[in-house]
Amino acid sequence: MNSKRSVISSALILAGIGLLIAIYFVPVWWVALTAPNYPEEAFPDGVRINFHMNGVFNGCSKVEKVEITEDEALDCVHEMDTINHYVGMYPIAAGGVIERAFSPFLVALLGVMLLGFLCRKPKIRMVIMSIGFAVTAVWMYLTWYGVGGLKYQSAGYIHAMVTAMDQDTSKDTGMDSLSSGQALIERLKEELGEYYVAPESTTEATTITATSDKLANIELLSTTFEKDMGRKDAANRIEWDGSGQQLMSWHYQKNLGRYFNNPAEITPMVTTMAWVAEVMFWGIIAAMVLLVFGARKNSGLIYWLLILVPMALPLFFIIEYSAWLWWYGHNLNAMGAFSVKPFMPTVFGQGKVAQFTTHSYPAIGFGYMILMSVVLALAALIRRKQSLEAG
Repeated sequence: MNSKRSVISSALILAGIGLLIAIYFVPVWWVALTAPNYPEEAFPDGVRINFHMNGVFNGCSKVEKVEITEDEALDCVHEMDTINHYVGMYPIAAGGVIERAFSPFLVALLGVMLLGFLCRKPKIRMVIMSIGFAVTAVWMYLTWYGVGGLKYQSAGYIHAMVTAMDQDTSKDTGMDSLSSGQALIERLKEELGEYYVAPESTTEATTITATSDKLANIELLSTTFEKDMGRKDAANRIEWDGSGQQLMSWHYQKNLGRYFNNPAEITPMVTTMAWVAEVMFWGIIAAMVLLVFGARKNSGLIYWLLILVPMALPLFFIIEYSAWLWWYGHNLNAMGAFSVKPFMPTVFGQGKVAQFTTHSYPAIGFGYMILMSVVLALAALIRRKQSLEAG
């Protein structure tokens, strides 16, 4: 009977690991904006974006109708950024920068934890976890600090970093060149009325054509970085080293300043984020050491954390997602075209901002998270019962 339980719990943990891997490659949550000036015929899903663990991607599909001809799907990440910046919201790519950069290593960390919990023999468990964490730590170090380390990063992350910068932000005083058009401006003026203020100037355009090839995307980022450095004075120029650390800080700074060119406000934010990223790096290393130490026996809090932490992934995601939404709504840049009070964007369901209806709902990846939690909870209960009977 005990052997049968062990087989069942092992199968459940392996299923949980499989779900964890799948979660990384599918959208976890989606957000869409709908409004009268975005008719359903041309925008069947509204202006939609998909949140993955390693980036934010276009959720709009190519429309193929007799009355509508599109060569390619509208870039709805760009479109949503364009809409949001009118009220002073920073670009979508300015959120979750550390989480996205470290996402493959965090997933690997959770996977090794589950493999450790799968093994019932402490000595073998410690060997498995030590090897798994060592490989993850070396991978993370090479990616984050190594010259050319971006080649070890996920292709999806690199692609998202490129497409986030493939946006022409140049505009004239009338803003007629924006894709949403003057009609959108006039409607927003009517909605916000007295809150309307004159728009400030923005940074020059940076346009890159993204491809599906990771190495080509890295080359595009390198070229853009070097062009950006060429506009700086000699004292502030740095050489491209292709490390994850360098890309994250530079990319974060460029996105913060895409619509709101205010170095006095942006520079401290970049410095803080760089410091937090260092804490994240060494925090993951410290967690690995602690978990290996706790794996030396089949009891204790650290031992049970091997399964409880992966099991709580849906909760961690909701907390993280909500926190970043709060940050966006409460850190509105004063250089926005319209002045609005700080607000909390809708986490789940429908909301209303000016003339726009917001939609925020879980995608298939979050369903996988819930299923993984249930599967791991069953495995933990079986293991707990076995421990009680053995003790």
